[in-house]
Amino acid sequence: MAGMRSNLVRANVLLAAAGWTFYVWLTRMWNILRDPAHEVGFKVVHGLLAVVSVAFAVAITVIALRMRREAKAATSSPPAEQEPATR
Repeated sequence: MAGMRSNLVRANVLLAAAGWTFYVWLTRMWNILRDPAHEVGFKVVHGLLAVVSVAFAVAITVIALRMRREAKAATSSPPAEQEPATR
């Protein structure tokens, strides 16, 4: 039971990290694109960095949601009984 709770905590940490990544890159790109002091090359490079980081955040979100679903399913369902061996 403790292992399942541990997986739920780990999944929540991953979700928090992914959410933080989304927030940081969306606000950063919003500020970079609106700032006329930055040249096009700077904006393109940071745009590519943002795309890669957000793609990783999406992958982490998918993994974390699957971990949460598996942890919750394992805690809510009773352990399956083993069938007797037949000869």
